[in-house]
Amino acid sequence: MSRKSKRSKEVSLAKPGFKPPGLTTRRVTERDPEGVQVTHHRTVDTLRLMLDAGNITQAMHDAARDFQAAFTIASLDRMPSASLVLAQPPGTRGTGDLTDAQVGARERVARALDALGGPGSPAGSCIWFVVGLQTSLREWALRQGWGGRPVRQESAQGILVAALGVLAKHYGYRDGERRRCA
Repeated sequence: MSRKSKRSKEVSLAKPGFKPPGLTTRRVTERDPEGVQVTHHRTVDTLRLMLDAGNITQAMHDAARDFQAAFTIASLDRMPSASLVLAQPPGTRGTGDLTDAQVGARERVARALDALGGPGSPAGSCIWFVVGLQTSLREWALRQGWGGRPVRQESAQGILVAALGVLAKHYGYRDGERRRCA
C-alpha cells in the first residue's frame, strides 16, 4: 500500500457504533498532523451545555463541580454500585485503606445528599448518577429514574435543576458571588 493511500484512509479509534456505557458522546472527525482522518468520541458535558443554554446558573454549575470533585476524591466514581453508607460514625474503624482526604470527601458527599433529601430522593438519586457518576441525564431518566421507575426527560431536567439549586445553597453559593463556606 502506497504512502498516499495510507493517508487518505480513515482511522477510527473505536469500533463502529462504539458508545461508552452511560455516557453521551459526540463524534468528532479531524485530521492528524500527517493528514490522516481520525474519528474521536468525546463525552458531552451536560452541565456545561445547560450553563451555556442558560438552564442553570454559574452558582449551580460550580456547586455541581464541587460535588463532582468530592465524589472523585472519595473514590465513589470507581464504584457505580457503591453502598450509600459513605462514612463511619466518629471513633469507629472500618474505613479500610481510605485516606483522610477520602474519608472527608465521603462525609461531604453524605452531607450534600442529606441536604438533597437522601440518596433515595429524586434529587439525591439524580445528583448521584448525573453529577457524581457522570451518567447522561437521559440515561438516568430512562434506566434509573427515581426509585427505579423511568422519568420523562423533561421531568428529569427539572429534577436536576432543582437539585442543583439546593446543592448551590448547601455549598454556600449565591448567584454572582463566589462560595462563602465549605
